[in-house]
Amino acid sequence: MKELVIISGKGGTGKTSITASFAALAKNKVLADCDVDAADLHLILKPEIKHREDFYGGKIAYINNDACTECGKCREVCQFDAISEDYVVDEVSCEGCSVCVEFCPVDAIDFNDHLNGEWFISETRFGTMVHAKMGVAEENSGKLVSLVRQQAKLLAEEKEMDFVIIDGAPGVGCPVISSITGADAVLIVTEPTLSGLHDLERVGALSADHFGIPTFVCVNKYDLNSEITDQIETYCRAKNINFVGKIPYDNVVTEAMVQSKSVVEFSDGAVAQEIKNIWEHLARQS
Repeated sequence: MKELVIISGKGGTGKTSITASFAALAKNKVLADCDVDAADLHLILKPEIKHREDFYGGKIAYINNDACTECGKCREVCQFDAISEDYVVDEVSCEGCSVCVEFCPVDAIDFNDHLNGEWFISETRFGTMVHAKMGVAEENSGKLVSLVRQQAKLLAEEKEMDFVIIDGAPGVGCPVISSITGADAVLIVTEPTLSGLHDLERVGALSADHFGIPTFVCVNKYDLNSEITDQIETYCRAKNINFVGKIPYDNVVTEAMVQSKSVVEFSDGAVAQEIKNIWEHLARQS
């Protein structure tokens, strides 16, 4: 079983649209949406939830007013001003560091598990998908990504699947690191802009240089700026990164999304054909 993660240096490059097409093209796979802070693969795949669980990724302080003597020690040591004058913890401000718990002289502060979101196992028209939803302004998305990946791998092993195809998070932060650590291959989707090239360099350094994961690159909407597309190809050659495709700009991508379909379901045009070529290349190399 091989684990392929599709990522990007920034949001909006077309990563999820390509992942949805891979879901349609691949055989014997489990899908996972690890962009838990802004999940949207479900908008195309329309999953039917079969199993759901709460996700407790951290802890939060809670003051027992019956035991509290209002000595002020907790307010003194809290670096986040999370405790009000009437000794109530603000759940948004509390970082779960537990300093107040350690310094309370009368043990009046509990340190409770904090609900950060939910995760799901669902069925789609392309097979099983594991996905999740973070609560508003919640943290520990990296832990939730790790949980989603773990559950997807367990299902793939149980069902003897060939692939786990993961829609990863954009950027280079904790969710991305959790998305790609230990993966068999990474596809970076970029776009032909200066910011796209810069972000590609950052995320490419993370996946290829730091983690040593076999890394592939494709340019979406390449024909909007052929000069920068050439620069991206040059960068990939210099870094020994596999350049696997150039997807042209076409309104068919938006039209497919409006119909809640992947591009390869909706069309057999140039965009769909190039995505098919990219998938065939990745399936062989992965």
